[in-house]
Amino acid sequence: MPSRQKKVVFSLGGVLSFAAVLLVASAMGTRWWVNASVLCQTGAQLVNATGSELDKFMGTVTYGLFHGQRLKQCGLGGRPRSFSFFPDLVDVIPASLHVSVIFFCAVLILFSSICCAFFMYNAFGNPYETLHGPLGLYLWNMISCLCSCLVLILYAAEVKLHRLSESIANYKEGSFVYKTRSEKFDRSFWLIFLVFLVHCLNILLIRLAGVQFPFQGAKESDATTGAADLMY
Repeated sequence: MPSRQKKVVFSLGGVLSFAAVLLVASAMGTRWWVNASVLCQTGAQLVNATGSELDKFMGTVTYGLFHGQRLKQCGLGGRPRSFSFFPDLVDVIPASLHVSVIFFCAVLILFSSICCAFFMYNAFGNPYETLHGPLGLYLWNMISCLCSCLVLILYAAEVKLHRLSESIANYKEGSFVYKTRSEKFDRSFWLIFLVFLVHCLNILLIRLAGVQFPFQGAKESDATTGAADLMY
């Protein structure tokens, strides 16, 4: 590929990586990772509520990595209350798993930033064939893809396997029991999936720039050398 086209492709990769940094940072600061509807089961059973009557006992819980909001209703109306995971909910959530999600988000920001810097360095600098060069871009983008996958998998496991929404809804509730009726991952969670797609696109851009996948050139060289040895 001509040098000018390589500059354009690498510059585009740098812009996409910078956008990924902004997406992850903004997602971490919001409370729009999960949106759940919770039923005040105790209140509904007391009055034998059915059908549309259950709406009076339906509340909502929305939360992210650091804070959230819950609205509880048990037939008498309700009001929203904000909460923080640290230090309020440390005792009722899988803290180690939750911290792992935050850690991999931070690592994702770090390596997305590295991708951005190295894309620009390869576009306008004089890279050499080490981790600073085009081959190194494969490594940084693959690590970013791995981190984004880990964030998605670990957070989904925390929410679904550990019934996180119910734990939050029942926090400091002595007489009422809340059950999750519906639960969905919200926009900030899917931003991380978008970041995963961005880094996959970056890998395709690197290949489009004419850079071979790691070890591909070495295998082709070994095959050529082996064929030459057989001739002699």
